[in-house]
Amino acid sequence: MPENDQLAKLLEGTYINYFHCVKIIDILKGTAAGEKNIFGQYSSQKMKDWNDIIRIYEKDCMFLAETAQMLMRNVTYEIPALKKQIAKCQQVQKECDKKETDYVNKAAELRKKYSNSCKELGIKGDKIKSELSALVQDLPKVFDEVAVQAQKLNGAVKYYQDFRSFLLNSTVQDSDCVPVLRYIQQKGNTTTYEWKHGCKPVHVENSRVVIDTKDEEDVVVEDGADIDWGDLNGTNEINQEAEIDFDISGITIESGGTDEAKSGLDIEVEQMGEEIDWGDIEVESSQKSSDEGTASGEEALTLLDNPAARNLFLDDLFELEAFLSQRISELSVEGNVLSSSQFQNAPAGIQVEGKQVETMATDLSAVIGQLTSVQIQHLMLIRDSPRYVERLKDTLKSTLSLADKMIFYEKETISRRHDMETEERDLIPKLDVLVKRTKEMQKQMEGEISKRYKNRPVNIMGEINTI
Repeated sequence: MPENDQLAKLLEGTYINYFHCVKIIDILKGTAAGEKNIFGQYSSQKMKDWNDIIRIYEKDCMFLAETAQMLMRNVTYEIPALKKQIAKCQQVQKECDKKETDYVNKAAELRKKYSNSCKELGIKGDKIKSELSALVQDLPKVFDEVAVQAQKLNGAVKYYQDFRSFLLNSTVQDSDCVPVLRYIQQKGNTTTYEWKHGCKPVHVENSRVVIDTKDEEDVVVEDGADIDWGDLNGTNEINQEAEIDFDISGITIESGGTDEAKSGLDIEVEQMGEEIDWGDIEVESSQKSSDEGTASGEEALTLLDNPAARNLFLDDLFELEAFLSQRISELSVEGNVLSSSQFQNAPAGIQVEGKQVETMATDLSAVIGQLTSVQIQHLMLIRDSPRYVERLKDTLKSTLSLADKMIFYEKETISRRHDMETEERDLIPKLDVLVKRTKEMQKQMEGEISKRYKNRPVNIMGEINTI
């Protein structure tokens, strides 16, 4: 074909119909190919070929059947398919926008949870094992502070003893009243050996589990950009036709931290739907007995360091707390038979005002809170079991890992949205061209049919007028 802008434009499409052929002949007539010989015939083989094509088309109005077929295919299949694909691209973009926001929020919640969990444990979270090991070394100081704070409960203990003696009409001092608490008030946080045998041990053998913190790497909060999560969808390439669905509904974010008004750190974190089993963690303690004044095993531990003795101490504290709470409730009701006004003949030791009892209860709550705090509970488990340290470290790091995975999903979602935007931009021009050409064929076909019926007006009706 000769070089011609109009010809190039006509031939750039994926198909050529009868009307294109007519236009091509008209264009070729104005070129060297349109010259005729002395017999009035075209000398160019190109013109002869195109004229043959036209004759074949016009035989039995074959071109009308072909045009009708093309119109039906465009209106029924091609144009709806493009519109549907464009709508799908727009829908995926909206879903990606929503998922991107969800992933960002989830990542922020997980990192906040990690920060709050570290605050509850009293660590920064840079080197978890090393920081926890350092805190474990401070446990004896904490127990000594609890023993000192227990001295402030002398008034509450005396009040409890006098009240029991008065109600039981006993003149003998009640020795069974909170015995472990009274022992610590009198002698402090002594060894278990001294508490059991009544004398100090000659030698104390301490055997403590050593936490291995060698070669521990810093915990780094990643942004998720360079993390390779492997083949998340069964293929390393994202199917452009399929919608990405990173379902995060099964991920539970447990709130934690002192700012969240939560008193405990939930160490049973669900890692992508699988709950950690802590059943294999056992407190490793020696049960060796004393031998000639030598305290070993449990007897080498202080009372507050010994789980059994500490539980007895806590039982005494809770018993005293229950008593004080009941007395506060009784004293707050006027006319109650157990109120102070009804104890005119009682000893002065139990005729205590409600505010004084409330002060006792406040001091008692401070001691209980100090000994039962989340940090202390974890540190005592950490001290007795290196496996617990590993599990706790893995639990904390898994929270960061989930946060990094949310960031990775966010980036994948952004990439997916950009792909859909690009695909939509490519499809819209194709749809516009197809609609334009379909409209043109409609007009051309209406004109050809009109010629065959003495130029009567012809209108092709149906869905073609709604595209």
